[in-house]
Amino acid sequence: MRFIVIGAGRVGLRTARVLREEGHDVTVVERDADRASRARTAGFSVVEGDGSHEDVLAKAAVERADAVGALTGDLNVNFAACMIAKHHGCRTVMRIDEDYREEIYQKYANEVDEIIYPERLGAIGAKNALLGGNIRAIADIAENLQVLLFTIPDESPMRGYTLSEVQLPSQARLLAFGKQNQAMGIPFPDDSLEAGDRVAVLADFEVLDDVRQLLVGDDAAGTLASAAGSGGGL
Repeated sequence: MRFIVIGAGRVGLRTARVLREEGHDVTVVERDADRASRARTAGFSVVEGDGSHEDVLAKAAVERADAVGALTGDLNVNFAACMIAKHHGCRTVMRIDEDYREEIYQKYANEVDEIIYPERLGAIGAKNALLGGNIRAIADIAENLQVLLFTIPDESPMRGYTLSEVQLPSQARLLAFGKQNQAMGIPFPDDSLEAGDRVAVLADFEVLDDVRQLLVGDDAAGTLASAAGSGGGL
């Protein structure tokens, strides 16, 4: 596939490298001369200029691109670039670095194909390192919602129970279930929970600790709530 990555900073250049390593054709657009030079030194095809300008994207052959990733630190540049790319039929991915009010987020979300938060992705990785063991954060879904993957330990209060017997808080939902060493799938009421099984749960931050105590036990007391709170939401 053919991609245009706008912004040769930390996020943009790493994304471009990953795409190139997977065999895709990548063109980098960068308005800063030093960053553009570094991208060329790294072996990328570079168009030097402001990615929010249509003539610059035309030089990058936006009309032939499959997707455009607007990954600069400037929200206005990213949005303008995505609107130009969308006009040319490209898939659009836009970077946002800060928390915005829900109505502003929705405004952008409704105009582009995907919004990414690099800082949040890094926070999720750090959160998983803090949680450790039997709990792994998968994604922040909204300002107060998160998906977590729980691995059932020997000491789980729910070990030996069926999923129909697991009474999650009203602000939590069971999304998927997988037996140990098997793929995750749709949860069925008669599935039984044994050590090593995995459960994906969507939950409000307010009940995360209750869900942890129910599925994992008290070994990680306090860790889940404090780590989850540090990650924020979309």
